Amino acid sequence: MIFRMDSKDEKELIAFYNVENLFRPDLPRIHKLDPTASGLQNWDERKYRNKLSKIAQVFQLISESEHSLPMLIGISEVQGKKPLEELVKLDPFNSSYGIVHYESMDERGVDVALLYDKSKIEIIYSEPISYLFAVENKESEYYDTTRDVLFCKVKYLNVLMNVFVLHLPSKREKDINKPKREYILKDLNEKISKLISGTEEAVIICGDFNENPDEEMINNFIYDKDFNKILVNPSAELFKNEKFSTFHYKNGLLFDQMILSADFFNSNYPLLFKDAKVFNHDKLSNWDKKLAGRPFRTFAGSRYLGGYSDHFPVLTVLVKNQ
Repeated sequence: MIFRMDSKDEKELIAFYNVENLFRPDLPRIHKLDPTASGLQNWDERKYRNKLSKIAQVFQLISESEHSLPMLIGISEVQGKKPLEELVKLDPFNSSYGIVHYESMDERGVDVALLYDKSKIEIIYSEPISYLFAVENKESEYYDTTRDVLFCKVKYLNVLMNVFVLHLPSKREKDINKPKREYILKDLNEKISKLISGTEEAVIICGDFNENPDEEMINNFIYDKDFNKILVNPSAELFKNEKFSTFHYKNGLLFDQMILSADFFNSNYPLLFKDAKVFNHDKLSNWDKKLAGRPFRTFAGSRYLGGYSDHFPVLTVLVKNQ
């Protein structure tokens, strides 16, 4: 669903970006084979600074292309708060953005976070939603952890909105993590259903779902237990039109999605949905003609390439209801 937007319309952006291992630089190893905190090869200060600069450049490009910076930015694959603190000091943020971040129990120390424009957004409340999973074939004291879901209640234009930022367990080893994704989405669906039925507050869910918009798990997520449609997923139209945010071998994927409550499609709401985009700017794309149209990654396996990320950012364009 895409609406025409007049030049006089004042828009706001919401972004989500899987930044591919925005980790602090590793300390020098005493022994060559010692494991590193990042798990990356030779992740030093120079590469870390280049990575920060690259991510900042992405948002500079968004600002130039959209004539606006996002008021809310969901981030995934960041290790700790320190890289975010250093990121928001850089142009185009220039210390005008706040950070909501919690350390998760993820085994790699990978977290999600929310950046917000302090001139527009007030954080009313925030908390991490953690999930623990029993490990099969092991004694009961063993459990598996994953990345937290970040929940934030924010105020914009005196309107309260509920924002969830997630990075669901990855597809690997014949999709051993699929039941975990199903469990997390079912739990979030229950929480969101209560919010929507019990308040007049809008809901935004953004993240790397590790599922495409047309898959059953995502389709089920937008309905409550009584099969009422409570959410809208504009990413479905993008995927249908072969707009991809990442790739696996030859397959284009749209794991990065933003799902909205019906409020943003209601003519009485202060912010109305206008458009959903994959921000696949040429400068963020691979320089190799064989990989044209794909994100220019930081790593290919263990090989350092020095690019931005293995994902493109996704944007939702909203317009103020005059």
